[in-house]
Amino acid sequence: MRARPAYLWIALLAGTLLLGGTACGNRPGSAAPRPVDAAPAASADAEAAEAEEAALAAYAGYLAAVRKAEQAGDPLDPQLRKYLADPLLTRVRITIRDAKERGAMRTGKLVSSPTVTAVDLSSDPATVSIQDCIDATGYRLVYRKDRKVVPGSSSGRHLATATATRYPDGRWLINAGASHQDQPC
Repeated sequence: MRARPAYLWIALLAGTLLLGGTACGNRPGSAAPRPVDAAPAASADAEAAEAEEAALAAYAGYLAAVRKAEQAGDPLDPQLRKYLADPLLTRVRITIRDAKERGAMRTGKLVSSPTVTAVDLSSDPATVSIQDCIDATGYRLVYRKDRKVVPGSSSGRHLATATATRYPDGRWLINAGASHQDQPC
């Protein structure tokens, strides 16, 4: 096996931590006062709240599924498809496969603090934008054989973003994400 430059391992790390953000979501008191006849607005608010809840559940499932698949070195783990859709699903699978082929795996704990930054139920399909402050200081890429940390693979706290999309069958899946390692949180 050829030795790979450290930047390739960093790319592997960034490829799997493709979501997230900071705790800068809705601010209390920022909503406009409601008119007396607020029934349509209340209905829209309830639908948006349901979308937020479903999107955050999909996001949490995505993170858990990726951690499990990375630790097992299994890019075809069925849980990935339960929470992810393409193009993100394919990118995550490739990243896990590449780490496995290089004799590496993930260990440790990944800490997440997601917030919803936008809900667009009028788009087709409906989407929810998520930001997360990913803390990967305890989440390591190690060589499977001896559990030594892969040089150049360490990471700290950084911003990540993701998009949850509602599919025709009603499921919310994470289909886009980006890791912003140059933006600490």
